[in-house]
Amino acid sequence: MSYPWQDEHDFPVGRILHRDGLILIINKPPGIMVHNGPGRSPSLENYFDALRFGLPKPPALAHRLDRDTSGCLVLGRHRKALGLLGGLFSEGKIDKTYWAVVQGHPPEQEGVIDLPLWKRKRPRGRMWVEVNENKGRPSQTHYKVLGQSDTLTWLELKPLTGRTHQLRVHCAALKMPILGDFFYGEKRKEGPALHLHAQAISVPLHAKKEPVSVTAPLPEHFEKTVEKYFSTNI
Repeated sequence: MSYPWQDEHDFPVGRILHRDGLILIINKPPGIMVHNGPGRSPSLENYFDALRFGLPKPPALAHRLDRDTSGCLVLGRHRKALGLLGGLFSEGKIDKTYWAVVQGHPPEQEGVIDLPLWKRKRPRGRMWVEVNENKGRPSQTHYKVLGQSDTLTWLELKPLTGRTHQLRVHCAALKMPILGDFFYGEKRKEGPALHLHAQAISVPLHAKKEPVSVTAPLPEHFEKTVEKYFSTNI
């Protein structure tokens, strides 16, 4: 796997979608973990030192995206900002929009997936999320069809709750797994990259000002799929 940058003291300016005194929003590339951990290298956090822009400490993650998910990722630039963002995320005040290409078709052109999700550990300690009516936490995802082919559907997904792997599990539960999801979808080791992209985010930082709203360009593999199967240029 190659990345858009190699030097930990560098960061591509084109991936910075927004910057102010409180937050940064960057366009995360697919295929890289957002945080450090045992045996996980490289991670996006390795490059945060290059994003200080005059502050004494690097920014920190306000939320997370899966390794293979791309798109809008919010960083807090200092402790006060992280506290503010933590409250906004936990209260569901941050509006997140994802795009996904799924295998198959949803039951309707637009609707809400309302299935409780339970997180547990599988053998070897690997985390797994599943639909569980008895133990699961309430979880809702709004979906809207953006395009369809014979075998694939391009969806807009809005998580109304913020559960781990929510979009991937909800789509798989409706028998339309996200293309490239070989954990919750078709079990195999090779194939297309995950087609899940955090396309837009809106952060209401100030009560008397408009929210900070940005969109993230699609990664190359996702853009090619949209052009090929849905005859649309992004």
